[in-house]
Amino acid sequence: MEPEEVAALIEEGIPDATATVGQPRGVDDDDHLAAEVVSPAFEGETVLDRHEMVYDALGEHMTTDIHAVELTTKTPEEAEE
Repeated sequence: MEPEEVAALIEEGIPDATATVGQPRGVDDDDHLAAEVVSPAFEGETVLDRHEMVYDALGEHMTTDIHAVELTTKTPEEAEE
């Protein structure tokens, strides 16, 4: 999947999310991605819960099109810091 497609899935699946998706530094493989996701929906959630929200938004693509995704999840306030 193209990074833009992955970002769109995340943004559609998580309320008010902004996703930036690319390849992790030093990796030249289309199946490995890095995503930074910012959403007020993450407020009060643990890191594990935030990651689950992203995985839920990606759905079946996590098992068919994406081998691995390196996640950074933040609330808007955390992103400003």
